Amino acid sequence: QVQLVESGGGLVQAGGSLRLSCAASGTFFGVNTMGWYRQAPGKQRELVAAITSGGSTNYADSVKGRFTISRDNAKNTVYLQMNSLKPEDTAVYYCNAVIAGLGRNYNYWGQGTQVTVSS
Repeated sequence: QVQLVESGGGLVQAGGSLRLSCAASGTFFGVNTMGWYRQAPGKQRELVAAITSGGSTNYADSVKGRFTISRDNAKNTVYLQMNSLKPEDTAVYYCNAVIAGLGRNYNYWGQGTQVTVSS
């Protein structure tokens, strides 16, 4: 079994910062792309940022210059540093990981962590 355990959400004022963490645990051959998605009430889940095992990154236009994704491959952990937070960043943030299994890749999701930005 593979688990993604997230931490770091909370309530912050506009302009503040938060750092999310997500650690993959269990039995697997490796962790490929890891990323963060978010879903606000009444909206579809959207990609926030993703990072490959080699360190290539991809960001949503709305967070470029404010959010930074990084990972520690030795710990199978991905981080999302969120700066200059805005009320529109309020959402449940979900960690995603593509896990290498026996002969194929598997897509896993974390349980979600709430980020609330007050104005």
